[in-house]
Amino acid sequence: MNNNLSTVQQIYAAFGQGDIPAIIDHLEDNVSWEGWADNTAQKAGVPWMKAQKGKAGAMAFFQYVGTMMQIKDFQILSLMEGGNQVAAEFIIEADVPGTGGHFRDEEMHLWTFNEAGKVTRLRHYTDTAKHIKAAGL
Repeated sequence: MNNNLSTVQQIYAAFGQGDIPAIIDHLEDNVSWEGWADNTAQKAGVPWMKAQKGKAGAMAFFQYVGTMMQIKDFQILSLMEGGNQVAAEFIIEADVPGTGGHFRDEEMHLWTFNEAGKVTRLRHYTDTAKHIKAAGL
């Protein structure tokens, strides 16, 4: 099994157990988290979609998720790997109690790795309109 694919499986297993430090251990120090220029959810100010940098930024993402969302369902549908990247197709359903918002979406994560097997970038492909509405924006 490809080590990067195995790492992504470990990351999602840790997420399911709430073991955020185990996830952070798989990240390169200067990881790019949600960093892309044309994300309408970022432009609208959705807190959990904010571009982050470094392990502290990734930890900030998980703090947003942990304090702002109640995840009702999270299912990995498939994992695909090629070169230094792994793509994960998944379903997520969550409530956002602070806004009364809710969303259910089929989404993709694209994980990019360095030669040492550490995550250098996470890019999240989602229906940004659902996140904007759930955030009450």
